[in-house]
Amino acid sequence: MRVMGIDPGLQNMGWGVIEVDGPRIRHIANGIVHSGQGDLAIRLLRLYDQMRAVVSAQDPEAAAVEQTFVNKDAVGTLKLGQARAIALLVPAQYGITVGEYAPNAVKKAIVGVGHAAKAQIDHMVRLHLPGVSLAGPDAADALAVAICHAHHLQSSTHLSAAIAKAQDRDAEERANTARAVLARALREVRR
Repeated sequence: MRVMGIDPGLQNMGWGVIEVDGPRIRHIANGIVHSGQGDLAIRLLRLYDQMRAVVSAQDPEAAAVEQTFVNKDAVGTLKLGQARAIALLVPAQYGITVGEYAPNAVKKAIVGVGHAAKAQIDHMVRLHLPGVSLAGPDAADALAVAICHAHHLQSSTHLSAAIAKAQDRDAEERANTARAVLARALREVRR
């Protein structure tokens, strides 16, 4: 399964794609799209167009976006939220379900602690994906989001399988009980 991670940003939006095959993951591609300078609407349009091209070219089956943290600058937070909307919208337009993860959850999944530094994330992404050439810190963060989502998808798949197995066992036990009750009833009728 191809999983895309997106690290939203108004100036630089990182993206990364991995291939997941059971417990194995491998790097497919990563990069950063840039909005440049100018009016906000034009900058958002640039991000939108570039992300559409990336999603179209990479053809992911699943996607995940890092959630925005609120900072002291309300205007900056609002602008980041608008860029994040692009990160959510583009995969959704391709029919891709998009997961969302808090920055601390991504760091914990990749590094093991929720307050890891960017250098630690970069290092752990390189360990998970040997030989990867990163386009920059935003691309490393995006790959971390993709790896986090892959772990989440695998866990939910295992959980779904365990639930289905338990339900099968429960149904089998009910059927066995019903057969036993029916057999007793038939024995009683024959007497």
